[in-house]
Amino acid sequence: MAPRRRFLAGAGAALGLAALSGCAVPIGAERRPETLEVNGARLAYQSAGEGEPVVLLHGFALDLRLWEAQVPALAAGRRVVRYDLRGYGGSSLPQPGALYSHADDLAALCARLGAPRPHLVGFGLGGRVALDFALAYPGRARSIVLVEGVVGGWTWSPAFQNAYRPVLEAGRRGDIAAAKAAWLAQPMFDRARARPEVMGRIERMVADYSGWHFAHVDPERPVTPPAARRMGEVSPPLLALVGEHDVADIHRMAEALAAAAPAARHATLSGAGHASPLESPEALNRALLAFLAVPV
Repeated sequence: MAPRRRFLAGAGAALGLAALSGCAVPIGAERRPETLEVNGARLAYQSAGEGEPVVLLHGFALDLRLWEAQVPALAAGRRVVRYDLRGYGGSSLPQPGALYSHADDLAALCARLGAPRPHLVGFGLGGRVALDFALAYPGRARSIVLVEGVVGGWTWSPAFQNAYRPVLEAGRRGDIAAAKAAWLAQPMFDRARARPEVMGRIERMVADYSGWHFAHVDPERPVTPPAARRMGEVSPPLLALVGEHDVADIHRMAEALAAAAPAARHATLSGAGHASPLESPEALNRALLAFLAVPV
């Protein structure tokens, strides 16, 4: 894979710009998250409900606020944990050159919270983290739902890379504001931009994001070989959900997973783009609840 393609797919989008402080901006969620120290990092998380654990994993440049509309529905009969990945929201930033793994962070967090075998729901980058976890810790994921999820090691299409180029160029200039603006202008957000209330929520999370990944080479250590070359090894029951109007690359990833993983299928969320937790929360909740209702 060419260096730029690996840069985009391997670290969940190593998108990069300068860190403004030692920690991302605190989250403005209704209830302030708690924190746990795991693997040398401080992770911010929230937990609600009781029952089988469901862990929600947000996407690039976002944070745990992405899942506001899903928590009440899922927590009626389950324990729902959502947290900020290392480098996002209220969690601490990676340290340049200090290797870490999102999958290892997830495993440590679940162990500390007494949720050793969770259901995983991952959006975008969070989908890659869920797949990496399933490969690095076989048998530890009870089930996986990818919501417009990314597959690690995927070779992005020329169209996607061309659209993404302004983000890279702004990062190289050290212009955080321009990098964020270029990210928000990506075609994957076209559908959200047509709905100001949806785009406003995305913009608020991106505004609070530190921008660390725009300027730094992320020392995250994804699974090797990457999930794109090991989809047949992803054994938990898996549902790949994609918004009807999401970009072609995300649809292709879901289709490839459904074809290769032994217990996977994919489905389309009608009318949604790349932000179905915000664009189509009720439809997403119905799909999640139906999938999670099947005994594993």
